[in-house]
Amino acid sequence: MTKHIAIFASGSGSNAENIIRYFSNSSNVEVSLLICNKHNAYVLERVKKFDIETQIITREDFQKSEYVLSILKNKHIDFIVLAGFLLQIPLYIIESYPKSIINIHPALLPRFGGKGMYGNNVHRAVIDAGETQTGITIHYINEHYDEGECISQYTCPVFPDDTPETVAARVHELEYKYYPQTIDLLLSSRNLET
Repeated sequence: MTKHIAIFASGSGSNAENIIRYFSNSSNVEVSLLICNKHNAYVLERVKKFDIETQIITREDFQKSEYVLSILKNKHIDFIVLAGFLLQIPLYIIESYPKSIINIHPALLPRFGGKGMYGNNVHRAVIDAGETQTGITIHYINEHYDEGECISQYTCPVFPDDTPETVAARVHELEYKYYPQTIDLLLSSRNLET
């Protein structure tokens, strides 16, 4: 049975595009919807080359639970993947999709997480703290930023002469490799259960 994914994204969309490409030939998983909260986000350009419905849902729209849930239900969404989505997910969505919303964070949680900790803000904090390694954390979403149950973590080194940009490049490599694989594994195990 095909599992339908919605990707929520706010920014440039490199992770979203990577996930879409990864599942483009899958018979079990389909990226069916992209939700974005910004009209000018580059992710909207990236997904034009794929046959995927996009919806702009603003912060105000997210307060209308029936509206947002009807969009997700109409596309038969089973699983939600956050890929650089900067709004906090409302509790009604979390409750409607228990253990079915995941996020990727560009550091090793529980350190360097929380509101405002994204992109180069995270990498700068890692460097300033003198860390010798960083990485990614893939985790379930709960009602608090970056506090949901950890699914997996992958690491890379931080060197003394690193900048936020050089750390970001290493972290992106981990994201592109492991995020789609983790989604695939989670959905494959659900297919076996059904």
